[in-house]
Amino acid sequence: MTRTWFITGTSSGFGRHLTEQLLARGDRVAATARRPESLDDLAARYGSRLWRSRLDVTDTTELREVVDRAFAELGRIDVVVSNAGYGLFGAAEELTDEQIDRQIATNLTASIQLARAATGHLRRQGGGRYIQIASIGGQVAFPAMSLYHATKWGIEGFWESAAAELAPFGIGVTLVEPGVSRTNFGAGGSVLGAPLPEYADGPSGQLRAILSGELPPLPAPGDPAKIAAAIIASADRAEAPLRLTLGSDAYALATAALRGRLEALEAGRTLAHSTDADDVTASAPAGHVDHVDH
Repeated sequence: MTRTWFITGTSSGFGRHLTEQLLARGDRVAATARRPESLDDLAARYGSRLWRSRLDVTDTTELREVVDRAFAELGRIDVVVSNAGYGLFGAAEELTDEQIDRQIATNLTASIQLARAATGHLRRQGGGRYIQIASIGGQVAFPAMSLYHATKWGIEGFWESAAAELAPFGIGVTLVEPGVSRTNFGAGGSVLGAPLPEYADGPSGQLRAILSGELPPLPAPGDPAKIAAAIIASADRAEAPLRLTLGSDAYALATAALRGRLEALEAGRTLAHSTDADDVTASAPAGHVDHVDH
């Protein structure tokens, strides 16, 4: 089935791969970017099937205007992909107020505002699909990435709630959680806080050395073209999968993190129950099933 997609951040990375693959298979793409001229080659090849607009996703007024115009000119948009984002690296103390505000505005607030701008259109047309490019960094956390993780954990919480709100309208939601992939995320697409000498020998200093090439790069098993193909395939499924964990590293990291959290939760079960009011009837917590030997 031919679909129309709206995608932010299409000049590079996953956004560019998605746009290329979708156009190649015959879909229409409303592609937005700070530099839409970066898509001139695709416009020459695919003509009117590529709709382009300049967009700074941190400008909420502009974001709403571009979304409204895309729906008005294209008639229907089936899939909205929130992809624009970048990495901010450094210990929290090393970051400036401006860097923190921009990271939150780009990675978190803009994704929320895109959803708010598009939801009315999707609801009125009878349904659609949201795809949020999140990160395995929305399930796990590493030193020197605190603000990046804050945005990715935050957007996962937003969509966990919003997905339930939108389901009655036939609007599905998928959170994409890639691992380390072969894009420019950790190099040209990243921002570093100003170094403080106190952090030089710690994780922040080590990450800085990796990004500058002084230390070997981190393994990057993820193939962005394959990740884009998996994202596109998810939109072909009748039921939107809430999460797509993509990459062997992402799978291993999420598995270890979730098991560790569950073990810690179980270890605190007695304490959790002990803090109930005295008039609460002692019982197994909702969803708890005692182990039964067969």
